Amino acid sequence: MNAPKSQPQITVLDAGGQYCHLIARKIRDLGVYADVLASDTPAGDLSDRKGLIISGGPDSVYEPGSPRIDPGILMSRSAVLGICYGQQLMAFELGGRVRKGDKGEYGLALLSNVKPHALFRNLNGGQQIWMNHRDQVEAVPPGFDVLASTDTCAIAAMGHRERPLMAVQFHPEVVHTSQGTKILSNFVFDVCGCARDWDPKDRIRPIEQEIRTVAGDRNVFFFVSGGVDSTVAYTLCLRALGPDRVYGIYVDTGLMREGETKYVRRLFQHLGATAFHVEESETEFLKALAGVCDPETKRHIIGEQFVVVQERTLSTGHFLDGNWILGQGTIYPDTIESGGTARADVIKTHHNRVAGIQKLIETGRIIEPLASFYKDEVREIGEELGIPGEFLHRHPFPGPGLAIRCLCSDTEAPVERLEPGWLLPIKSVGVKGDSRSYHSVLALENLPSDEIATELVNRTMEINRVVGLVKARAAIPAMRATIGTLTPARLARLRRADAIVRRLSEESGFEREVWQFPVVLIPIGVEGAPDSVVLRPIHSVDGMTAQVVRMPDQLLRRMADELLKVDGVCGVFYDLTHKPPGTIEWE
Repeated sequence: MNAPKSQPQITVLDAGGQYCHLIARKIRDLGVYADVLASDTPAGDLSDRKGLIISGGPDSVYEPGSPRIDPGILMSRSAVLGICYGQQLMAFELGGRVRKGDKGEYGLALLSNVKPHALFRNLNGGQQIWMNHRDQVEAVPPGFDVLASTDTCAIAAMGHRERPLMAVQFHPEVVHTSQGTKILSNFVFDVCGCARDWDPKDRIRPIEQEIRTVAGDRNVFFFVSGGVDSTVAYTLCLRALGPDRVYGIYVDTGLMREGETKYVRRLFQHLGATAFHVEESETEFLKALAGVCDPETKRHIIGEQFVVVQERTLSTGHFLDGNWILGQGTIYPDTIESGGTARADVIKTHHNRVAGIQKLIETGRIIEPLASFYKDEVREIGEELGIPGEFLHRHPFPGPGLAIRCLCSDTEAPVERLEPGWLLPIKSVGVKGDSRSYHSVLALENLPSDEIATELVNRTMEINRVVGLVKARAAIPAMRATIGTLTPARLARLRRADAIVRRLSEESGFEREVWQFPVVLIPIGVEGAPDSVVLRPIHSVDGMTAQVVRMPDQLLRRMADELLKVDGVCGVFYDLTHKPPGTIEWE
């Protein structure tokens, strides 16, 4: 019962938010077709919509060139919901006041003082919500009431007394807002009066048809990693085109986990892949990355190196006829974090969105069956395809591999004392208010609560991540940043640490309690032990937001003891940072 795509009932107006597409996806999950258009789409083009949603975004309403809406949509018959920047923009356009934030609010908060309104109908009090903003509304426009607040945000929601105009400062579309789906449902059905016209489960048939349409008479060449995304995308192409038209290559970059190549061979034998090849490329990848420390440069080099390997492979044998296109397991979070929409900030460039890949996209030589989906949807599609759970429910592993979990430094520097802890002289990537941050890491000598860690990030401008020390050979004040790049020795050190963490997590059952468990090597240590390990277990659904997961003390102590036996490891830290403000991966 899928509706024609030309007749959406709800349109999300994209102001550049990291979660913009997720809003439309959540509404489609409710059974109502929704699309995404630019924030400044003319009101006349939206006159048939029952509801409009203004998304979040990284800008301030007072900045020149910041996203705007056609004011006419606020005077139309359509109901309008503003989210985050959308609330600020609605207030700004209608005569309210927006205050530029001096520190921002990122992560969990508690919604209180909720007043009766259709948006909050049949909701329980004291809701957990998810914030990700700098600015906030200081005074509501004429005709509006304050509907809810938090301890740090006096106007967490507002609504017009007579017209269907309403807004929230928090993000109901993310899984960590406990009753966010109910809020969106109230807007879609109770406020807008939408009827169900979309089946969110009817996905495989249209995907396969799209594959056949895009491919035409061309065959598909896939770089596969053994991860969920590329495996599902590859399997969809196998089904749609047949095994003779789909060629898979696994590139051993030297940046993979222990035993990964053997695992991938077994996986693709199981899938029935007849055209599958392993390309040994460790030497050329490590040579290209030698001496590189900047995370964005690393990602660009790895992505472009994949293109080099692809072009070399395509120039040999029966690929010379040029009747091939590249298949990728790109999913939507890869696109949005790479700045793939008009207003979105680049958080980090994914290897499948570097310049060489963009050129292939522009020339029509890319097929990405999963580009509109999120990780949880990809797993559901994989289950419908009959891919065994052993493969589908592996923890996500980044395309650039261990390169972005092995932080580098080209200088030595001591740690710096701050009032709440110690400032480590290294930086990690984060996301604050829909914008990229690249800030320092605050290290604590204990493991405080997640709430304390969140507050420390919110009030300390120069950091975007907090870690707590589990165990070390030396106290934090004795540690310093050491010179370290992507050498075989450091990668082997990280590979060994990662294998220890995976083994103990699997044996204890902790692996099943988390969505992903990155293990990060940082160039912080002492002479003879120049590196430390950071544990990063998190829970997520779609990768867009994430919460820290606490490990049982006994398992944590055992894990730290084994990690400190790895040659060159000085300390073991625990990442206490949610996403936002920290990204899941450190780089």
